Amino acid sequence: MLRYLHLKNVGPAPEMEAELAPRINLITGDNGLGKSFLLDIAWWALTRTWPAKVNNRLGSGLLARPRGAGPATIEFHFDGAAKTKNYTSEFDRQRQLWSSAGRPPNPGLVLYAQVDGSFALWDPARNYRRGKDELDEPERPPAYVFSPQEVWEGLKAADGTMLCNGLFADWATWQNKGGNHFEWLRHVLEMLSPEGGEKLTPGDLTRIGLDTREIPTIRMPYGQDVPVVHASAGIRRILALAYLLVWSWQEHWLATQQLEQAVAKQVIFLIDEIEAHLHPRWQRQILKPLLSIVESLADNPTHVQIIAATHSPLVARELRRQGKLLPADLTPPA
Repeated sequence: MLRYLHLKNVGPAPEMEAELAPRINLITGDNGLGKSFLLDIAWWALTRTWPAKVNNRLGSGLLARPRGAGPATIEFHFDGAAKTKNYTSEFDRQRQLWSSAGRPPNPGLVLYAQVDGSFALWDPARNYRRGKDELDEPERPPAYVFSPQEVWEGLKAADGTMLCNGLFADWATWQNKGGNHFEWLRHVLEMLSPEGGEKLTPGDLTRIGLDTREIPTIRMPYGQDVPVVHASAGIRRILALAYLLVWSWQEHWLATQQLEQAVAKQVIFLIDEIEAHLHPRWQRQILKPLLSIVESLADNPTHVQIIAATHSPLVARELRRQGKLLPADLTPPA
């Protein structure tokens, strides 16, 4: 887990310091104070990548730069397999990059949902680069970073290789085949639905106009199946989160089977403006099911950490009211 961040001469203030809890962290404050920036720094500390450096189609997640003259440093502490490890990286002005702190020590999945709909995943089974002497080993991407459109349409590597089919194609394939992945998607959507309201339920696949592609639908309370492209902004945000959580775990699990290695021992989820586009009632309820879903990915709920930025007092108030958020009964497909 990420335990500590200490920034000097980088970001909106001369110096910033954050001590992080092992389970849930909410970053609150006015616009322009650096909430999203801290999430970008946390992602870099955990993965050694900047989202916009991996995918130049992003307008956020840019490489952090010094705010003024003189040394600029990022210090972070991370719980390793046996002990807490401390790192300090300094900005190299000649090379215009942060000094290497070595390979990412994190043994688990890191997920980052940005407020504009882009998404990043770091998977220790698929994103580690091996030694330079292993010339026959295929290159692995430093991370999977999706622009908002690529979440829905699919993600390609620079050489044209398809890294992810996207929500439209995967959802339709899972629904046509049936099986564990589609059932798990149904469970995740149901858990993320607002309490006391209609559940988010997949409807029948449909076509829009003369397009031969099958488009997923959501069954609305009035009985009509609405194509996901026509759903509200809030529902689309939840659909994207549900899909990406299922896809991330599915592909991680398949990779570990091919590599004959254990699945991730922990999951860290960074999410910016967790309440984005949601009705106030939904804002009050979203954290608990999201935590439960992420906890279902790890082999132990104590191996899950959420770091979320929010403008909503409703999200923070619900966390204080409940005190302890208990996980729900949800098991990912084997």
